[in-house]
Amino acid sequence: MKTILLFGSLGWPEIIIILFVVVLLFGGKKIPELMRGVGKGVKEFKKGMKEVEGEVNEIKAEIEKEEPKETK
Repeated sequence: MKTILLFGSLGWPEIIIILFVVVLLFGGKKIPELMRGVGKGVKEFKKGMKEVEGEVNEIKAEIEKEEPKETK
């Protein structure tokens, strides 16, 4: 049985074709704007992940404080 990989089999020729199609669709002047938007989106996503991670760590610390410690 053969497994189909979506991006596992992309080589340089495929990437060049994809970039060529993107340039044709959006034009050379729109690409920097698109990349800037993607960069801002990634930055916001990372910021949100850090905030969630901080909240999870706070809750975890609170739970550890509330749990009675067992002595043997």
